[in-house]
Amino acid sequence: MNRLLVALLAAFDAALAVAVGLVVALAPLTLLWIFGFGPEAPWSGLWPTAGRLWQLGHLVPLAVTLPQEFTVPAGISEAAASFTVSLAPLALALFTAVFAGRSGARAARAGAGFIGMLSGTVVVAAAAAGAAVTTANDIATVELWQAVLFPVLVFAVPALGGVLTVAWRAGDDGVVDGVHTALQRRGGAWVEVPGLIARGATIVVMVLIGAGALLLVLSIVLRGAHVLSLFQAGQVDALGASVITLGQLGYVPTFVVWAVSFLAGPGFAVGADTVVSPVGTSVGVLPSIPVLGALPESSSPWLLLLALVPVAAGCLAGWVARSQLVRGHAADAAEHEPVAPRLVIALGIAVTAACAVAVLAVLASGSFGPGALAVVGPEPGPVALAVGLEAGLGAAILLLSPRNQDDDAAAPPRSPLAPQDEAALPATPDDPAASTDHPAADQVPRTPID
Repeated sequence: MNRLLVALLAAFDAALAVAVGLVVALAPLTLLWIFGFGPEAPWSGLWPTAGRLWQLGHLVPLAVTLPQEFTVPAGISEAAASFTVSLAPLALALFTAVFAGRSGARAARAGAGFIGMLSGTVVVAAAAAGAAVTTANDIATVELWQAVLFPVLVFAVPALGGVLTVAWRAGDDGVVDGVHTALQRRGGAWVEVPGLIARGATIVVMVLIGAGALLLVLSIVLRGAHVLSLFQAGQVDALGASVITLGQLGYVPTFVVWAVSFLAGPGFAVGADTVVSPVGTSVGVLPSIPVLGALPESSSPWLLLLALVPVAAGCLAGWVARSQLVRGHAADAAEHEPVAPRLVIALGIAVTAACAVAVLAVLASGSFGPGALAVVGPEPGPVALAVGLEAGLGAAILLLSPRNQDDDAAAPPRSPLAPQDEAALPATPDDPAASTDHPAADQVPRTPID
């Protein structure tokens, strides 16, 4: 496909991703302006509010300063009137990331992956800069470089991932093919090592995310009464309950990452000097956010068994990688499997999965208000270390353990004779290369009898 056309299509994808994200933020706010604030509400504040919400969803911290006409009647102290909100509703960032990954993959399949990625990134940068300039207000302010850079990273990194994935599978006549050729020259299983590491780490992360989502659902179901009581304590009408529910839905991916950190062991914080983990739960006075009613009030020793989930995820990743190695080199696997590639794959899965979970922990942590709420979410370091050790242990068990004879039976049968012995065997009658001038060894000439 023509590179200019690919660049235009990628730019359209990026513009569409930004537009959908802004509409998702703007639509419920418009309904709130109409039915909640009434006709006297200043419409000039609608777009700045929607733009700031879109920016927060793309990891841009907001410096909030509440006006005195609001803090004085509400009894809010001057120290608590200024704070930072950086805990992002990751649903918006997740949508943009998925859209960017698909756009990058399409551009790569069209033969101009990097051009498409750059085109889309430029459009997102321009849109983010426009949103930062046009949404300026005195209540929620942002740093211009953060308002531009962070949405660009949310789009560019997944788009680059999509490009590299397609390039590794189909080739790109460039850097990726050069790396692939260099690995092929080493011979053996080394050419498959990067792909198996990426696949194994993806399996670990996806299993942990699925298990975290399941744990979140179970927590909400089992402690549904506490969640409903917080809704009732808020004394909100139907419109207010709908706005709160939509806001909590935007934070569902954030809560899933919290659940992943809970599964791994270190847990997460919901304020300064607080912790929610399988080892113990210690929380103070929490804000009246209904979903926080799903937090456990106490811990149980049985919850420590949840640490087996990352180990099981590592086992699954190791089994998939080992199966791919055996399938790709079945002729050599029956006699010998090189240890070095398997060791590198196990370590690569552990390190890559740990880095991915650390990034998720960074994205799912931050500040959510003044005072103690300035520290919310998991600590990236402990969570990454726990996932790396647990998943690495599971992957090593499956990758480095001896294979069973049943596994060897799946390999193609080989002749017990050495190549030179096979060459010394006489040709059989069915062999088209056999010569009629040289009879087989068992065909001895008989002496005629008188």
